[in-house]
Amino acid sequence: MKFRPLHDRVVVKRLESDTKTKGGIIIPDTAKEKPQEGQVIAVGPGARDESGKVVALDVKAGDRILFGKWSGTEVKIEGEDFLIMKESDIMGVVEA
Repeated sequence: MKFRPLHDRVVVKRLESDTKTKGGIIIPDTAKEKPQEGQVIAVGPGARDESGKVVALDVKAGDRILFGKWSGTEVKIEGEDFLIMKESDIMGVVEA
């Protein structure tokens, strides 16, 4: 992908959720909610503080993250769907 986000923005690819519940019920596409978990694809250089110094982001490419239901802006880059959001929209990093 040839896209570099600016400032404290992050490019995220949503991770697909399971199509089956734990009880074995298959969820149709129309009833599925959008997943709130994703993988960081690219990160910007960071935000600037009051003194003009760049503050690096806490997330890096490859991190698995959780974010809010309505976070970010949906974009299509090279035919794939991505989310672009600020680092502050990210709730946390899921450790492996």
